[in-house]
Amino acid sequence: MNQPLLSIRDLKVAFRSGRQSREVLHGVSFDILEGETLAIVGESGSGKSTTAAAIIDLLPGTGTVTSGSIVLTGRDLTKASRGEMERIRGREIGYVPQDPMSNLNPVWSIGFQVKEAVRANGLAQGRREVHDRAVEVLVQAGLSDAARRMHQFPHQFSGGMRQRALIGIGLAADPKLLIADEPTSALDVTVQRVILDHLASLTSDRGTSVLLITHDLGLAAERADRILVMNQGEIVEAGPSAEILTNPQHPYTQRLVAAAPSLASKRIGTTVHASDEPAGTAAPVVEVRDLVKDYSIRTGGLKHERFRAVDEVSFSIPRGKTLALVGESGSGKSTVAKMLLQLEKPTDGEIFIDGEATSTMSRADVFRLRRRMQPVFQDPYGSLDPLRSIGSLIAEPLHVHGIGTREEQHQRSLELLEQVALPQELAWRYPNELSGGQRQRVAIARAIALKPDIVVLDEAVSALDVLVQDQILNLLSDLQRDLGLTYLFITHDLAVVRVAADLVCVMEKGRIVEQGRVDDIFSNPQQEYTRRLLEAIPGASLPLGGVG
Repeated sequence: MNQPLLSIRDLKVAFRSGRQSREVLHGVSFDILEGETLAIVGESGSGKSTTAAAIIDLLPGTGTVTSGSIVLTGRDLTKASRGEMERIRGREIGYVPQDPMSNLNPVWSIGFQVKEAVRANGLAQGRREVHDRAVEVLVQAGLSDAARRMHQFPHQFSGGMRQRALIGIGLAADPKLLIADEPTSALDVTVQRVILDHLASLTSDRGTSVLLITHDLGLAAERADRILVMNQGEIVEAGPSAEILTNPQHPYTQRLVAAAPSLASKRIGTTVHASDEPAGTAAPVVEVRDLVKDYSIRTGGLKHERFRAVDEVSFSIPRGKTLALVGESGSGKSTVAKMLLQLEKPTDGEIFIDGEATSTMSRADVFRLRRRMQPVFQDPYGSLDPLRSIGSLIAEPLHVHGIGTREEQHQRSLELLEQVALPQELAWRYPNELSGGQRQRVAIARAIALKPDIVVLDEAVSALDVLVQDQILNLLSDLQRDLGLTYLFITHDLAVVRVAADLVCVMEKGRIVEQGRVDDIFSNPQQEYTRRLLEAIPGASLPLGGVG
């Protein structure tokens, strides 16, 4: 048998708080062979990302490896100096982090940051060569029109485009091992396929090994040779991918498989408002007519050109129903959401809320509207103030709108933590102390604090593992049923659309190319683009349990 590229034995990691130490990894052991793709799956907080961070000596805060070994091609990385680890990172071990907004500098252009990685890894010399190599790695990562977009900044990219930039940086030096921590959680299925096909070509052509950390069981089964299932800092089951998902032995793995949504899943629950009416005939609470949004894009120097992000989009959402807006990254989905939330002004067109045009609203009217209409954004780290405690972040909407006393606001924040399956003691912690999935749950708790009528969910479950995703989707369904909430659900995950939405609009390059009932669109798509989206879903043919 070949010697493993990476061998981990009895790895233990602890975090210190004052004089106390809390162990979070309890003797983890596994190997990664050359050219192998190994996936680690498990719910948020199970230790997946901590394992990855320990390998490259980037444990956050007070985290330390307390015992065990991490051997890469014969060298124990736990004994390597800081300088040695800096040389190993990038050149021998590439890393694609989960959260793009906290890993890209907001004041530097995307091109500058990719060039920085190219120079640091010694991949090119000279201004022109460095520029050409930077464009090349972005193209390899699936970023269209990379040369033109090099001049743009992170805030001008969609979440998926930012993630692709990070993937390009991680792959820049053709490392022996690539650690990909949720590398496609922010990507639509077609771009996800491009990225994962590229990772597969690295594995076969260059002998590159991949450690894939994901909550997507379909993706793990389709792309990994073996799967490790982690729960509470321990590996509870390991084996070939197909075997793990078709015949799980451990009760925890069985729960994961049962909770994973698939195209065979059924819609979760029904709503009470207008439940006797077809989804398309109930009175619309949200109506969008011929919506247009143009941006001025910098193309270099002082030159700009117009870019149409949203092109004459029209749809309506009946009261108490869910409309899903799906499409590739950059198709205009999030821009529509921002205009609905009054965070962006339309170039043309109109938005009506309960028949009232938002373009004629005063600032006071918009403030009152925002109490009725709350968002959950795609990137929880970027939307949560890192200097405020979780409890105060959740209670902030109540404070802004003058609802309740300080004590009542605090009690409401504790109730909301329980509603989104988080322990109440997290109220005194801060966003950087939580995992990506936990931060997204905090964002959802914050959004429902005011008991709004309309909730705009921009990739609200993309960062969640399947068990928590199952809980959140059921929670959203329960809230919709009990309160008659109306949802605009923006997502790239069509399996989630299947279980969460009544209606669906498919967007491509700023336009809606197909819309209708979810059952009709999924069973008989009329457009080639919609068919491509459905065909690109990872693990679509696997016998995952699904929600509902």
